[in-house]
Amino acid sequence: MTSRASRFTPDQPPQICCEYLSEQARALFGPHPFAAEMSEDQVANLLSEYLAMSQAFPYLQAGSQRDLIFDAMKHNRDIARDVELTSVVANFICWDETGGYGQILQGGKAALPDILVTENFHSNLFRKDASQLLRRAIRPNYSAATKRYLHSLYAGLSSKDPLVRCAHMVAFELHAADMIQSLWTTLVKTFNARPDDLEYFRSHVGGEDPAEKYHGEMTSRLIGELVPPDCSARFWDEFHRAYRLSFQWCCDLLQIAPEDHSEIEHRGRCHCGSVKFYVQAPRELSAVRCNCSICQMSGFLHLLVPDNKVGIECGEEFLTEYQFNKNIARHTFCRVCGVKPFYRPRSNPAGFSVNIRCLDDRTIERITISEFDGEHWEQAFGSMHRGLESLHRT
Repeated sequence: MTSRASRFTPDQPPQICCEYLSEQARALFGPHPFAAEMSEDQVANLLSEYLAMSQAFPYLQAGSQRDLIFDAMKHNRDIARDVELTSVVANFICWDETGGYGQILQGGKAALPDILVTENFHSNLFRKDASQLLRRAIRPNYSAATKRYLHSLYAGLSSKDPLVRCAHMVAFELHAADMIQSLWTTLVKTFNARPDDLEYFRSHVGGEDPAEKYHGEMTSRLIGELVPPDCSARFWDEFHRAYRLSFQWCCDLLQIAPEDHSEIEHRGRCHCGSVKFYVQAPRELSAVRCNCSICQMSGFLHLLVPDNKVGIECGEEFLTEYQFNKNIARHTFCRVCGVKPFYRPRSNPAGFSVNIRCLDDRTIERITISEFDGEHWEQAFGSMHRGLESLHRT
């Protein structure tokens, strides 16, 4: 099984740059949702959610390196160069987000003690701007949608796969540039504010030399270091997934549900974590519980999806296959821990059945379970199809 095919244009330039990535993202996703006209009530709700994201991001970016160093410690190995590269970029982003870089630019080394002035954290600059517009203090709102987004973002930023890690870092920064510019324009229009009075926005995307441009270029240079030419197609796909994650969060905050974005990414793993995968599916899942011998023994809870909805993040080499009876279903297990996270079922050998019990439940809102009499497979499968045909005729 391989990653899904790239959704970007096939005539990619020989050198991927941040401008090209941004152009492709805009062409694929359209105008940013924050550019839409909003009421003051909508803006007030949005600003509290945005503050939560802005507050959490540098901690998530810093914490993402924890998993990488502990993995090196666990296997008693040297730090790989890909970890060094993503870590140095992550360290700068955290330094900038917490106000340190701005302090040094303004006052040189003598300004180092001023990093303790946490009012200069970017999230606190945003809090100040938002409170000024709303004429009241605001607090961060870690809603279910924002928590789901931040958990998924952290999973990408901390991935052991350097290509996935790079794609999430680049996508977050490039999406942030469009998001901040769109929100800045909307706030100025909604509140009839002066653009330069909003310090958070002016420092990120305003003036003649905006900071976000350099953030994007810095993270984009990782591509040349970390993405081999023969992996460019997979990078495009990972970048699309990562950009879509942030874009969809913005849609969710405004309760925009375009048809193309009705599904989200769920991440899963085997018990030992050697095999990690993702599946595109709705937040509310429809599961099937089967009483055949192997499903009863393994406790498998089926999520049936097409072939192109599943991809492996890492560990394909740890998968082993088992077949029995009619030898149609291809049961795939992790050969380290023995858990079956997904397989090609007899009922749909061209697609996959994913074990919902192996998915991270933080992205699942509800599971509806139906029963399937797999002990009498032929009769149950025939009856199910006759019922579907009858439904289509009515």
